[in-house]
Amino acid sequence: MWALGGRKIVPVLIGLGTAAGSLSLASGVDANEIGVVRIGRAGATAARIAIDYKWSLFGLTTEAPGYRELMNEIHLRSALRLKELCCINKGAFIKVGQHVGSLDYLLPPEYVETMRSLFRDAPQSPFSDVLKVLQEDLQENPWEIFREIDENPLGAASLAQVHRAVLKEDGSVVAVKVQHPKVQKQAYMDIAAMEVLVKAAAKLFPEFQFVWLAEETKKILPLELDFLNEGRNCEKMGAKLRKFSFVKVPYIIWKYSTTRVLTMEFCEGGRVDDLAYYQRNGISPTEVYCDISRLFSEMIFKLGYVHCDPHPGNMLVNKTASGRPIISLLDHGVHLTIPEHIRLAYAKMWIAILNADIANMRVHAKELGVEEWFDLLACMLTARSWKGVSTGVQASSISPDELEAIKVKAGTILFGISDVLNKVPREVLLILKTNDLLRGLAYKLQVSNSPCSFTNTSLACSKVVFKQKLKQSRSWWEYLSAGVQMIFTLCRIRCYQLYLKYFAPPSPLIM
Repeated sequence: MWALGGRKIVPVLIGLGTAAGSLSLASGVDANEIGVVRIGRAGATAARIAIDYKWSLFGLTTEAPGYRELMNEIHLRSALRLKELCCINKGAFIKVGQHVGSLDYLLPPEYVETMRSLFRDAPQSPFSDVLKVLQEDLQENPWEIFREIDENPLGAASLAQVHRAVLKEDGSVVAVKVQHPKVQKQAYMDIAAMEVLVKAAAKLFPEFQFVWLAEETKKILPLELDFLNEGRNCEKMGAKLRKFSFVKVPYIIWKYSTTRVLTMEFCEGGRVDDLAYYQRNGISPTEVYCDISRLFSEMIFKLGYVHCDPHPGNMLVNKTASGRPIISLLDHGVHLTIPEHIRLAYAKMWIAILNADIANMRVHAKELGVEEWFDLLACMLTARSWKGVSTGVQASSISPDELEAIKVKAGTILFGISDVLNKVPREVLLILKTNDLLRGLAYKLQVSNSPCSFTNTSLACSKVVFKQKLKQSRSWWEYLSAGVQMIFTLCRIRCYQLYLKYFAPPSPLIM
């Protein structure tokens, strides 16, 4: 069936795209703006990738000689085809490519490393287009509002770019985020195309279960395209994080903001992954990463409200006059509210992992919809091998050999990983993405073996679980017992954190 389906689909999709392309040439219209061209191009690429896997691996088992090397070659060919598609179609396709590039340890390294370059290679709109969007949305000549606007953007992403500007009315320095002019027009068509294609691929090739990627894009992209929604998120997150003195969330200037333009406070600092900036300014990478780890542990486990795109371009680091590092958290297009039952199951899964409690890992993986893949889920959450998880992730640091083994394994169990991603609650998908972006940051800051990530996680998820026990206590004795246990556990973790900070190198923490 797969061969018949592939032979039918590929010529139709390629023919459809070619015919529309010829029509665009005759009419003088940009081919990339014609929906059928974009859909045909995407469909042909998806079909070629799926057929490549089927044809190249036909009759082979995972134990066959050279299977792993062959699989790596197919992954790389497929990743390059996907990147080419994203770069040509742009817009929502770049966004999806960046999502794939953020899934370290969840997808084969050939995909992640190839697609990660899209964070650097995102397209820029000409400055004339930027001025046109400002004029249309603010309904006033931009030069009547801004005394200066830097022509070169501070940064460009898949949907928008940011320019430094100075307000004419009071001389305030601001950051102006301006949406690429054609993104709105193409985005919804691209979402529909992706949804159709991944569902068709799932029918023809049951091993390839990437429906979750289209579903997440369909849900998230409209939110990211509405900059007023981002502004509201920014204010909400600022209020929730007010207690953290080391975090800054920019304030919004509403009268110069629309669905396609967001004007906000300009935040000074260097990219959070720029080690040269740390050295020039005397900032400790370890201190910054421990702060970020604490911040996101609190968001996920305690607040249940999470910034879901903490890639290095969305965080700046600076320091106060007293020398304390301060982190500016930018780009609030996607925030996640985690339902309490998922937050509790996720916290309990982490406690089971931290205690190397295999039986409870299975129990809580079942609550998250993947009991049969409980061991794989634990490895995906920690970015450790099963040997590392089952013997205690805090009992040893990850070695270069284990890191290499993880990358090799990810390349051979793609179907298992895709099944996990397809079955877990959608909220867990975004948490996994967030975890991987933070792990990538730890690697770039050369603090991957810092124990603060696990101790912050231990502290945050223990608070959540014990508070539930207190809430569910049916007698004063149960309440007292749970309270004493909570105080003892939290004090032990906190003492261990202080010991690590002031007296000792990393060592195991047994909860």
